[in-house]
Amino acid sequence: MNTVAILPISDANGEKSYRAIAGDKHSVGKTAGQALDALTAQLDEIEFSALLIIQSFRSDSFFNAEQQERLSELMNLWRLARDQQQQLPPEQQAELDRLVEAELRAATARTAAWMQQGNL
Repeated sequence: MNTVAILPISDANGEKSYRAIAGDKHSVGKTAGQALDALTAQLDEIEFSALLIIQSFRSDSFFNAEQQERLSELMNLWRLARDQQQQLPPEQQAELDRLVEAELRAATARTAAWMQQGNL
């Protein structure tokens, strides 16, 4: 089963959209659902079987607002570098990697807390 990430993004005009990513495939949509639908159209049935838990992207005790803001800044820098066929400086890439790992741990902890409350 592939992991699917859906991230909020903003264009140069500040308009919000969403990017869905699974491995080397990605899509963009005006809503998270549109991005996911466009991505699943690219995946075959074997590649996509999922349990979806949708988080509101608001800060919480697992991943705070400062972390979210810095992750967003670094992701924007990473996209700019990628679009110019460059890489982030090593210290920024290391910080981005740490924040991605922290968000993954937060998502895991959030899900565990949710399950302990009897929601699954």
